[in-house]
Amino acid sequence: MNFRFTLDNKRYHTYNYFLRTKFGGKVMKISLNGGFTCPNIDGTKGIGGCTYCSSSGSGDFAGNPSLDIHRQFEEVKAMMTNKWEGKYIAYFQANTNTYAPLSRLKTLYESALSEKDVIGLSIATRADCISEEIADYLKELSEKTYLTVELGLQTIHDKTGERINRCHSYADFLKGYNMIKERGIPVCVHLINGLPGETHEMMVETAREVGKLRPDFVKLHLLHIIKGTKIAEEFERGEFSLMTLPEYVSVICDQLEVLPQETVIQRVTGDGKKEDLIGPMWSLKKFVVMNEIDKEMVKRNSCQGIRV
Repeated sequence: MNFRFTLDNKRYHTYNYFLRTKFGGKVMKISLNGGFTCPNIDGTKGIGGCTYCSSSGSGDFAGNPSLDIHRQFEEVKAMMTNKWEGKYIAYFQANTNTYAPLSRLKTLYESALSEKDVIGLSIATRADCISEEIADYLKELSEKTYLTVELGLQTIHDKTGERINRCHSYADFLKGYNMIKERGIPVCVHLINGLPGETHEMMVETAREVGKLRPDFVKLHLLHIIKGTKIAEEFERGEFSLMTLPEYVSVICDQLEVLPQETVIQRVTGDGKKEDLIGPMWSLKKFVVMNEIDKEMVKRNSCQGIRV
């Protein structure tokens, strides 16, 4: 079976394929920390954040927020590139990166864009933290650079959302998503597999419904249990179990089959710091996970979008 969006025999539309065909070469994301908080951390909507969220606001590999953007950029680039030279996307990753006055957003974003060889921005946020004012500014920004807005949805199921203290509904997500899409700005939707109480069918349903929205990008993650989080306490009390590797591979392949071929899959698994990870420990073998997904797609004689 030949899949048209591939350079390396993958059966799904990889981010590597997208970046190389769009920009003509290798592009690397540089993760930054703008020192933001979140409305369900500071008490505006909730306290403590999502139950799985680490103390770094899921920006474990981002820069040091005590440093300015220039110094963060240089430090992270030096750590990641190892003398590799190319183009970069500045990635505001930790916490909610549109949750601040517009003047502050402009200062941080435009500082990152001024760095050498930066060809775009990626801004991770919550859909309920997109106002009309911010959306209008993001549209202006997207006319100057390659901009992607990343929205953390995780699941379409509001019952799960309540359990993980997400503090916004799927309807809230759709409102923010549409504000961004209506302005022609590329959107990446984050999904997490293995959330407490979710079945295989629920995870696939989330992917299917998100696919109907025709997002530009999707990130498929595994739930990591990180030390010091609320969900770690729930896990240690035996309130839910972790996915096995075969279960995860099966879910990912089913999700890929119901996502449109044009949607770029930025991730099929995620990273967790080894020293902070409680489980699943198999997730540390990232390339093994990816290889198992590839093998299962071949075994099925399947590809992304085959069931759309």
